[in-house]
Amino acid sequence: MKIVPYEPQYAQDFYDLNVEWLETYFYVEDFDRDVLSNPDKYILNPGGHIFFALENNIVLGTVALLKKEEGAFELTKMAVLPNQRGKKIGQKLMQYCIDFAKRNNFKKLFLYSNTKLENAIYIYRKFGFVEVEQEADVPYERSDIKMELKFIKR
Repeated sequence: MKIVPYEPQYAQDFYDLNVEWLETYFYVEDFDRDVLSNPDKYILNPGGHIFFALENNIVLGTVALLKKEEGAFELTKMAVLPNQRGKKIGQKLMQYCIDFAKRNNFKKLFLYSNTKLENAIYIYRKFGFVEVEQEADVPYERSDIKMELKFIKR
């Protein structure tokens, strides 16, 4: 398995993986459809990044880093093919994002989630994310927890 940056040929995989995940665990919000349908406009052009886990040229999973302010990126749109879940692909994508953030001197990564996703929350904590207060104008209706990982400059 290798992790590669976004290329237009993966746009449909980005959309399909995330919509499947959202429909399985929650529902697709209008904001999700906008972002997933226009990753250039909402993620890449403002300075964000999208990565894909590939094996034999098949997209197994994806994740995005959405730039919110200088050095602060939201870890978002992480999804793995249903038949590939449980193989730590999400954790490999998470580690890749953390390493990428450190290499690029990010100040922090943060994410929004839902506490009903107990395994995900456990994994976020395992990677060093801590719960912080969630602002009132959260972009996702389904979010009831915000977590962040700050990086110490060396």
